[in-house]
Amino acid sequence: MTRSANPLSSGLSRRTLTAGLVATALGSLLPGVGSAQTLEELKKKGEITIGLLVDFPPYGTTNAQNQPDGYDADVAKLLGKDLGLKVNLVPVTGPNRIPFLLTNKLDLLVASLAITPERAKQVQFSTPYAAATIVLFGAAKTPIKSAADLKGLRVGVARASTQDVAVTKAAPEGTEIRRFDDDASAMQALLSGQVDAIGCSVTVAAQINKRAPAGAFDVKFNLLQQAMGMAMRPNQAELLKVVNEFVARNTANGELNKLYRKWLETDLPKLS
Repeated sequence: MTRSANPLSSGLSRRTLTAGLVATALGSLLPGVGSAQTLEELKKKGEITIGLLVDFPPYGTTNAQNQPDGYDADVAKLLGKDLGLKVNLVPVTGPNRIPFLLTNKLDLLVASLAITPERAKQVQFSTPYAAATIVLFGAAKTPIKSAADLKGLRVGVARASTQDVAVTKAAPEGTEIRRFDDDASAMQALLSGQVDAIGCSVTVAAQINKRAPAGAFDVKFNLLQQAMGMAMRPNQAELLKVVNEFVARNTANGELNKLYRKWLETDLPKLS
């Protein structure tokens, strides 16, 4: 007859196993847990996994082969070439881009991420590699001259985006702010009349004007111009240094401006 295991020993084993599983789970969920990715580790791996948006044209979009494309994709590829690494581009969304980075699904973000104090508490930013002008954009027939005129109106934004923060801050009490999963959904809401206006980048506004009848929509006022940085997990000083050197070098030699002109048909704004 087989002897039963010692209950105390069995209980301790179960608790030890449970504790180990919990620790593993927390390690995958919490920022800063586990070893930081170093440049040496990336070079040993031979590739770098970079997250980017594909719903924020022309910064992030897809090409005819349904592959990530746009200004951010070109910058990511240029960075990989500079580092001598194969680039693995991974589409992300506004809400999940930072969680994906912090849970080690990505090595780096080149995802039109505006540099804000709140985000800087979660990730470390490179020096700016791009900038976006955020505007309040709406139906031409709707009289909006300033944020005060938004009271009683429906304003759409992409959830957890820079424009979400800007509109939330500017809109007076009585404004109905409708949050969508991405810019494409907010854009469709404006085109279909579900909202009176949206907070968006000038590039998204240009996309709307291409799809809508001439003069149907216009820019009401500027919300802000926001510098965007590449993002890394905290405490990656070596990688941050390399990325900052990449930005400085390719700003000075005109390569970033060349890519910016390719996609936005204007010069890269002066970035500090």
